[in-house]
Amino acid sequence: MLLGRGCMRVHLASLRSLHGAHTRPFRSYCYTPPRRLGSLPKIRGAITSGDAAKDEKQEEQVTRLQRAAESRFDSILSSVRQSKGASAPSVPTSSGPADLRARLEAAINVLQDGLIERDTEVRLLLLAALAGEHILFIGPPGTAKSELGRRLAGLYKGTFFERLLTRFSVPEELFGPLSMRALEEDKYVRQIEGYLPYAKVAFIDEIFKANSAILNTLLTILNERLFDNGSARIKVPLICLVGASNELPESEELDALYDRFLIRRQVGQVSLAGLPGLLSGNRQQLYSTSAESNGAGALSPQQTERLAFSEEEMNDIRRKAQDVNVPEEIINLLSDVRTYLQDKCEPPVYVSDRRLVKAVAIMQVAAHTNGRDSINKFDCLLLQHILWQRPEESQRILDFLLERLAIESSTQQTDYLFDGMFVRACKLTAADQRTDMELLKDVQELRSALEGELYTINGAVSGDVPGSAGAALWLGSEEAEAAASALRPKLSNAQRAIEALLIEVVTLEVLLLEGRPEPLCLAELFSKRWTQLVRSAPMDDVRAMGTRPLKNPITPFKFGINLP
Repeated sequence: MLLGRGCMRVHLASLRSLHGAHTRPFRSYCYTPPRRLGSLPKIRGAITSGDAAKDEKQEEQVTRLQRAAESRFDSILSSVRQSKGASAPSVPTSSGPADLRARLEAAINVLQDGLIERDTEVRLLLLAALAGEHILFIGPPGTAKSELGRRLAGLYKGTFFERLLTRFSVPEELFGPLSMRALEEDKYVRQIEGYLPYAKVAFIDEIFKANSAILNTLLTILNERLFDNGSARIKVPLICLVGASNELPESEELDALYDRFLIRRQVGQVSLAGLPGLLSGNRQQLYSTSAESNGAGALSPQQTERLAFSEEEMNDIRRKAQDVNVPEEIINLLSDVRTYLQDKCEPPVYVSDRRLVKAVAIMQVAAHTNGRDSINKFDCLLLQHILWQRPEESQRILDFLLERLAIESSTQQTDYLFDGMFVRACKLTAADQRTDMELLKDVQELRSALEGELYTINGAVSGDVPGSAGAALWLGSEEAEAAASALRPKLSNAQRAIEALLIEVVTLEVLLLEGRPEPLCLAELFSKRWTQLVRSAPMDDVRAMGTRPLKNPITPFKFGINLP
């Protein structure tokens, strides 16, 4: 429905049967609404000759307003369709350094150069580092988990630390040996240079084999970025720790360590389709020992100099990300996801308060680096890598999010809101008032919100990545295409519903800009809503709006014009 029109049909035979033979004949009023706005049907009924000129003038006014609304609506649709999923121009953006997006895209390309089917892992790794969080890769040996960590170290001008843990590992392997000279002075101090407390990027393989002697100190480093060295508590420069494991933690004492990894990703073997690319060319260096790579990964000195992020740049990104708006719909969605996981899944999936808070923070970073000043609902697709406890739960979370992102009844609440605005406009005609500027402002804000929804949806419907082209920065290509394919049918339905409501909102805005809306204009242009209002509103309010029934309740009336 682009512009709803009611259809009122009165049959002469039925009226004669009810009123008798003396019922005054009249012509029935009936028309079918056109698919697009076209010429208005002539009002039919008993109209006195003195009112003919007035009615003709009113019809001309309705036609003019209708054309103006259609022109404005077509202009909006044209802008949306040409945008290919970009943000609405009326929505302000916040975009940090001008070359931030280009640097991030270049960094992603360099990090995944030569790697097969590791697009998503690379993007999540870089996002975790930008947000100052840690990432966990779970998968079998030989799947390039350590290579990813080494490549990340090349983006930061600092020390890279790598270690494989066993059940017999001792604290000295991670935190450095005790200083013999300090022991002579009765001081318990470690030599930390070259060890974890000294590193900016670290990779720890088989991290869940850490024993109780290591855990407490490791937890403090991961969460607070602090290390107790003797009697002094020092700040560590750690940006991101990449953890890897062949299996999930089995002991409850490891739950706290598991929760410190905000992003979790299961890494599998290269698929059959990717094997030709893996086996062709010289890829021995990708699977060489860490000593040979020396932490530089695939980055050349020139690339490191051009793409590396300084500590000041990292802090600036996080500081600006804190100003990114978190809409109420995002908060409600997070609440619903946690309720679904903890109350409706079997077995329940526990989501800590800390994890929810940090999930919002990392989505703020994702939005900021995409050049937006507000989180949108498609950023929530990142939650599939954040909220699960076991790998199979990731798909459940994704299915729930996709269902919520494109629910077909999503315009019901907005339609109800517009109904209230329409009633307020009708009351203006009853009170013979001028345009209510507050009402006009509300209508314009609703129109702007619907435009934003269309801009957001248009990317996925057009075949692009959900949530605008910027979402591709943190979604892998295969992951993004799968999400877009699942969303596209539902989003197409949502798009049609939003367009149908938007043209009504635009029409009401045009009427209010003209001044006090006439009853005939409201009745002609919003016939369905007008009919519902007349049927449900108190009779005193209906009379005030220019409609009144005849003495006989079954005699039809149309928009304040009594039919004989």
